[in-house]
Amino acid sequence: MNRRTTAPHVLIIVENLPVPLDRRVWLECQALIRRGYQVSVICPRGPGDPAREHLDGVDIYKYKPAREAKDTLGFVWEFAYSWLRTALLSLVVRRIRPFDIIQACNPPDTYWLLALMWRPFGVKFVFDHHDLNPELFISRFGAPRGGLKWLEYRGLLWLERATFRAAHRVISTNESYKAIAVRRGMRRPEEVTVVRSGPDTARMRPIYPERPCAADEINLVYLGIMGPQDGVDQVLLVVDELVHRRGRANVTATLLGFGDCFTALTAQARALGLEDHVTFTGRVDKAAIAEHLSRADIGLCPDLKTPLNDLSTMNKTMEYMAYALPAVSFDLVETRVSGGDTLLYVPSGDITAFADAVETLIDDPALRAELGRKARSRVATLMDWRPQAQAYLSVYDDLAGPTRPTQPAAADTETASDTDPQGRRYVDLDNAEEFDRYLVERSARAERSAR
Repeated sequence: MNRRTTAPHVLIIVENLPVPLDRRVWLECQALIRRGYQVSVICPRGPGDPAREHLDGVDIYKYKPAREAKDTLGFVWEFAYSWLRTALLSLVVRRIRPFDIIQACNPPDTYWLLALMWRPFGVKFVFDHHDLNPELFISRFGAPRGGLKWLEYRGLLWLERATFRAAHRVISTNESYKAIAVRRGMRRPEEVTVVRSGPDTARMRPIYPERPCAADEINLVYLGIMGPQDGVDQVLLVVDELVHRRGRANVTATLLGFGDCFTALTAQARALGLEDHVTFTGRVDKAAIAEHLSRADIGLCPDLKTPLNDLSTMNKTMEYMAYALPAVSFDLVETRVSGGDTLLYVPSGDITAFADAVETLIDDPALRAELGRKARSRVATLMDWRPQAQAYLSVYDDLAGPTRPTQPAAADTETASDTDPQGRRYVDLDNAEEFDRYLVERSARAERSAR
């Protein structure tokens, strides 16, 4: 067996997204690396991904994902398959380099058992609480009233409770999640640390796009997963309202992402006659996200008010804000925490009100520029990842104890560049006149197209 090195080794387990596509997990990995920890990740493979990869100091081990689940048995098979593949890869990682801490990111709430299996070897367990699976169940299927659905719901509660109990420490994405960890998970408040999924605003910031939208085009954008709970169908209904009922023929929408509903959404767009107005990009990387969010006119947050969505932090909201992009959202508790007064909010499910808010932004370029400016300021000062990284690292330093790295976190040397890794020039946000010019010109394009 290889001799153990002195730097603590963290193994991060993710099932629902590949890494580094999972932005939160990748930011966590980079924070640990800069602090001096060794980091490995086990996750499913994305299209074209290698089985093993060493990227920016992180060793990534990937397995072929299970077939898409369609029913309860399908989900059971998916979770069991993924758990077994992860367990086998953990043996591979351990043989190469022993790990000291396992971090499991849900969904699902099944990796507590793997953590317990490694506990006799001195491995500690951090639960990174990404989702509320019982609330997700209710949001998708309604409150269970008996029979199989009741058993499924109770099973999710049991798995969640087992995960909370097995963890040495819990990391929650917001205060709403922390309250559930304390109340339902029966953890002491001091055992739960809030680490919000804020963007790294030093990197996630507007660029001058290579392919600006046409002067007579109004481009709406959606960024995120396309699952049943994400409300992307509401985007199509809004575009249909704007184009076919209000005569906004120059409105287009770019939908960035993928998910279980991708095929159904493309079919819905065709049925609504929106083929010339809606573009589905599929999976996108950071470079494409920067391009689209820097040239779009309005961001869309179509997540409906459900027990899950109301308490969840929507990454897309803060990513729009990072690119100084005005946005419209259904009114959700945690979205208001993120967006404050920089977004326009409408009642959940009210397509007419949503379209009205979009039209308000189209027709008022000064408001668009004002909201974009305020959004960028808010996300950079209150929601940025850098302070969150310190809270995150404090959890690991506490668990590692005397073996924690002794040097301070290494400085991020890439943040001072005037261009992104693709050579595109960043908008100078420190130059108020230049930033205003960018916002006004982006808004002025929409103003011309609205005439």
